[in-house]
Amino acid sequence: MAPNSAVRPWSAEHGGEIIARHDGQEGALLPILHDIQHEFGWVPDEAVAQAALTLNLSRAEVHGVLTFYPDLRRAPAGRRVVKLCQAEACQARGGRAVTAAAEAAIGVLLGATTPDGEVTLEPVYCLGLCASGPSALVDGRPVGRLDPAGVRRLLEAG
Repeated sequence: MAPNSAVRPWSAEHGGEIIARHDGQEGALLPILHDIQHEFGWVPDEAVAQAALTLNLSRAEVHGVLTFYPDLRRAPAGRRVVKLCQAEACQARGGRAVTAAAEAAIGVLLGATTPDGEVTLEPVYCLGLCASGPSALVDGRPVGRLDPAGVRRLLEAG
Protein backbone atom coordinates (compact mmCIF):
# COMPACT_ATOMS: atom_id res chain seq x y z
CA MET A 1 0.00 0.00 0.00
CA ALA A 2 1.19 3.48 -0.78
CA PRO A 3 1.75 5.60 2.31
CA ASN A 4 -0.26 8.74 2.96
CA SER A 5 1.88 11.75 2.15
CA ALA A 6 1.46 14.51 4.69
CA VAL A 7 3.97 16.83 3.14
CA ARG A 8 5.58 19.10 5.69
CA PRO A 9 5.28 20.41 9.23
CA TRP A 10 3.13 23.49 9.81
CA SER A 11 4.79 26.82 9.12
CA ALA A 12 2.91 30.03 9.90
CA GLU A 13 4.92 31.84 7.23
CA HIS A 14 4.09 29.34 4.50
CA GLY A 15 0.49 29.07 5.71
CA GLY A 16 0.25 32.86 5.49
CA GLU A 17 1.47 32.73 1.88
CA ILE A 18 -1.25 30.22 1.02
CA ILE A 19 -3.91 32.38 2.66
CA ALA A 20 -2.62 35.54 0.97
CA ARG A 21 -2.88 33.88 -2.46
CA HIS A 22 -6.65 33.64 -1.97
CA ASP A 23 -7.26 36.89 -0.12
CA GLY A 24 -9.77 39.03 -1.96
CA GLN A 25 -11.32 36.08 -3.81
CA GLU A 26 -15.02 35.53 -3.35
CA GLY A 27 -15.56 32.35 -1.32
CA ALA A 28 -11.86 32.09 -0.45
CA LEU A 29 -12.22 30.09 2.76
CA LEU A 30 -12.78 26.62 1.33
CA PRO A 31 -9.94 26.89 -1.24
CA ILE A 32 -7.66 28.13 1.56
CA LEU A 33 -8.51 25.18 3.80
CA HIS A 34 -8.04 22.71 0.94
CA ASP A 35 -4.67 24.22 -0.05
CA ILE A 36 -3.43 24.23 3.54
CA GLN A 37 -4.42 20.61 3.97
CA HIS A 38 -2.84 19.68 0.63
CA GLU A 39 0.41 21.32 1.68
CA PHE A 40 0.58 20.24 5.32
CA GLY A 41 -1.67 17.17 5.45
CA TRP A 42 -4.08 18.80 7.91
CA VAL A 43 -5.44 22.20 9.02
CA PRO A 44 -3.92 23.25 12.35
CA ASP A 45 -5.58 25.68 14.78
CA GLU A 46 -2.98 28.31 13.86
CA ALA A 47 -4.22 28.20 10.25
CA VAL A 48 -7.79 28.67 11.44
CA ALA A 49 -6.76 31.80 13.34
CA GLN A 50 -4.73 33.15 10.40
CA ALA A 51 -7.51 32.54 7.89
CA ALA A 52 -10.10 34.13 10.19
CA LEU A 53 -7.98 37.23 10.68
CA THR A 54 -7.16 37.63 6.98
CA LEU A 55 -10.71 37.02 5.76
CA ASN A 56 -12.32 39.08 8.56
CA LEU A 57 -14.23 36.04 9.82
CA SER A 58 -14.60 34.71 13.33
CA ARG A 59 -12.62 31.64 14.30
CA ALA A 60 -15.99 29.97 14.91
CA GLU A 61 -16.99 30.55 11.28
CA VAL A 62 -13.75 29.04 9.99
CA HIS A 63 -14.00 26.18 12.47
CA GLY A 64 -17.59 25.54 11.35
CA VAL A 65 -16.52 25.13 7.73
CA LEU A 66 -13.52 23.01 8.72
CA THR A 67 -15.62 20.61 10.78
CA PHE A 68 -18.51 20.48 8.29
CA TYR A 69 -16.49 18.81 5.52
CA PRO A 70 -15.38 15.29 6.44
CA ASP A 71 -12.35 15.31 4.13
CA LEU A 72 -10.78 18.25 5.96
CA ARG A 73 -8.57 17.20 8.87
CA ARG A 74 -8.01 18.91 12.20
CA ALA A 75 -5.14 16.56 13.07
CA PRO A 76 -2.50 14.81 11.00
CA ALA A 77 -3.61 11.53 9.46
CA GLY A 78 -1.71 8.32 9.89
CA ARG A 79 0.86 7.17 7.36
CA ARG A 80 -1.93 5.02 5.88
CA VAL A 81 -5.58 6.07 5.62
CA VAL A 82 -8.33 3.46 5.48
CA LYS A 83 -11.82 4.80 4.78
CA LEU A 84 -14.56 2.24 5.41
CA CYS A 85 -17.95 2.74 3.78
CA GLN A 86 -20.74 3.14 6.31
CA ALA A 87 -23.59 3.68 3.82
CA GLU A 88 -26.67 1.49 3.83
CA ALA A 89 -25.71 -0.73 0.88
CA CYS A 90 -22.38 -1.69 2.45
CA GLN A 91 -24.01 -2.15 5.86
CA ALA A 92 -26.56 -4.52 4.29
CA ARG A 93 -23.68 -6.59 2.90
CA GLY A 94 -21.80 -6.96 6.19
CA GLY A 95 -20.14 -3.58 6.61
CA ARG A 96 -20.57 -3.50 10.38
CA ALA A 97 -18.59 -6.73 10.74
CA VAL A 98 -15.85 -5.33 8.46
CA THR A 99 -15.67 -2.15 10.55
CA ALA A 100 -15.51 -4.16 13.79
CA ALA A 101 -12.74 -6.37 12.37
CA ALA A 102 -10.74 -3.33 11.26
CA GLU A 103 -11.12 -1.66 14.67
CA ALA A 104 -10.02 -4.83 16.43
CA ALA A 105 -7.09 -5.38 14.07
CA ILE A 106 -5.51 -1.98 14.69
CA GLY A 107 -6.86 -1.23 18.16
CA VAL A 108 -8.66 2.06 17.46
CA LEU A 109 -12.26 2.99 16.77
CA LEU A 110 -13.53 4.41 13.51
CA GLY A 111 -12.50 8.07 13.30
CA ALA A 112 -9.18 7.62 15.09
CA THR A 113 -5.48 7.18 14.34
CA THR A 114 -3.30 4.55 15.97
CA PRO A 115 -1.05 5.95 18.72
CA ASP A 116 2.04 5.28 16.59
CA GLY A 117 0.58 7.38 13.76
CA GLU A 118 0.64 4.42 11.41
CA VAL A 119 -3.05 4.04 10.41
CA THR A 120 -6.06 6.33 10.38
CA LEU A 121 -9.43 4.57 10.23
CA GLU A 122 -12.20 6.82 8.88
CA PRO A 123 -15.87 6.48 8.03
CA VAL A 124 -16.98 7.41 4.54
CA TYR A 125 -20.56 7.54 3.36
CA CYS A 126 -20.68 5.94 -0.09
CA LEU A 127 -17.79 5.27 -2.39
CA GLY A 128 -20.08 4.42 -5.29
CA LEU A 129 -19.12 0.74 -5.04
CA CYS A 130 -22.51 -0.34 -3.75
CA ALA A 131 -22.71 -3.46 -5.92
CA SER A 132 -19.38 -4.69 -4.59
CA GLY A 133 -19.70 -3.73 -0.93
CA PRO A 134 -18.65 -3.73 1.74
CA SER A 135 -16.07 -1.39 0.30
CA ALA A 136 -13.19 0.78 1.42
CA LEU A 137 -10.74 3.31 0.14
CA VAL A 138 -7.27 2.22 1.22
CA ASP A 139 -4.66 4.93 0.68
CA GLY A 140 -6.80 6.26 -2.14
CA ARG A 141 -7.31 2.85 -3.77
CA PRO A 142 -10.86 1.44 -3.86
CA VAL A 143 -11.31 -2.08 -2.51
CA GLY A 144 -14.60 -3.98 -2.76
CA ARG A 145 -16.15 -7.19 -1.53
CA LEU A 146 -14.45 -6.95 1.84
CA ASP A 147 -15.13 -9.34 4.65
CA PRO A 148 -13.66 -9.32 8.18
CA ALA A 149 -10.72 -11.56 7.21
CA GLY A 150 -10.02 -9.50 4.10
CA VAL A 151 -9.90 -6.19 5.94
CA ARG A 152 -7.55 -7.71 8.54
CA ARG A 153 -5.25 -8.90 5.72
CA LEU A 154 -5.28 -5.41 4.18
CA LEU A 155 -4.35 -3.82 7.48
CA GLU A 156 -1.63 -6.37 8.24
CA ALA A 157 -0.13 -6.01 4.74
CA GLY A 158 0.94 -2.45 5.67
